[in-house]
Order: sequence, then C-alpha cells, then structure tokens
Amino acid sequence: MATHPEVPGEPTQTGTALLETATAAIQGFGPLNKIHQHLCAFHFYADDMTRQVEAHHFCAHQNEDMRQCLIYDGPDPDARLIGVEYIVTEEIFLTLPDEEKPLWHSHEYEVKGGFLFTPGVPGPIQRLELEKVAKTYGKTIHFWQVDKGDSLPVGLPQIMMALTREGQLQEDIATSVEKRFGVSFQKEKENRAYMAGLAHGIHPLANAAGKGLQTELREVGL
Repeated sequence: MATHPEVPGEPTQTGTALLETATAAIQGFGPLNKIHQHLCAFHFYADDMTRQVEAHHFCAHQNEDMRQCLIYDGPDPDARLIGVEYIVTEEIFLTLPDEEKPLWHSHEYEVKGGFLFTPGVPGPIQRLELEKVAKTYGKTIHFWQVDKGDSLPVGLPQIMMALTREGQLQEDIATSVEKRFGVSFQKEKENRAYMAGLAHGIHPLANAAGKGLQTELREVGL
C-alpha cells in the first residue's frame, strides 16, 4: 500500500491552478499522451528483498519490442512519481552486454503467478496483453524511497527487482492489494496456467544473477 508521506511545501494556490489549466489547453503532452496501460506489480530493492513496494506502472510503447513506464506509489492523482521502468522483449534483452543483464529482471513468474495485473480490466482482456509481458525483461530504477516514509526523493537511485519465485511476496502487502483492487492472485494464477514463458528460459544473468546489487556513489577525478 502506498505510504503517501507528507511532501513539504505550501498547498497549490488558486493562481497556480488557473495557470496550469491555461497552459494545459495550449501545450501538447506527446509522451504522456502515448501512455495506454496501467500495470500494478511489486518491486523489492536489489540489495534487500524485505523492502517491498507496490508499484503502479503507466506505460507507453516505443515500438513492439520496447515500452517505457512511469512508476507511481498508487493510482490516485496525488500519487508520488517514484521511478521508471524500461521493458524489452527477450530478443532485445539477449543482445545486451553480459555486464548489463544483471540489472534487468524477468516478468515470467509474476505474470504467470497472478501477481502482475491491469486494474479494472476484465481478466480475459488483460490476459491477452500479459501473455506478451510474460516474455519480457524490465530494468527498474526508483528515486523515491516511500517505504521509508521519505517526504522527498532523497538518496541514491535504487535498482529494483521483481518476484521470481513462491514465498517472496510479503503476505500483508499481497492481502492489502487483493482487497483494495478486488483481485485474487491464486485465481488469476490458475487462469494463466496456459501461458508460455520466455522461449530460452530465464537467463542466468538476469535478476541480479541471483545475488544482491547495491547502488554506490564513488568520487572520481574530473
């Protein structure tokens, strides 16, 4: 569930809101207008699996093999923009250098396990799209550690990972999402049993190669 820490600052003034309305009527928002999909999933920090967050992805296709997503801590208008995710097909992932692959996570388990879903979309329709997502990899970076209650996006960007096996998702987080969105992960898992996964299997270097990854800042000479 989204933490929604209080963001420091004064409430938006009427003048600011009116100006935003006026400029919105004039300007174009091309990249945002391409967003066509809302995915709800779960991420955990690459160096600490116990730190798990609910992640709402608002995604747009760059082409058939790549999509890019803005990640918020909830689906509501006041949600915090906490990160980004790039999603590519298996074919694209396999072209990446080996040193890059550990930064990417597979989606096969979380899709087939029923944990990744599109809120509000009827099951038969969302499964048509998720059949494709099950065969992809994602690279996710979070900038705002809302699980710590941070009121601003402080600290280093964090590499995030996704669920890859049974028993990883914390029960309280799972129960909260199921209740709020009226979904059943177990039922959806059964409905998705027919889905195929990655053609070449999950790459051994993906998902941090089964290890922990920590972001560090290092000074260098200029």
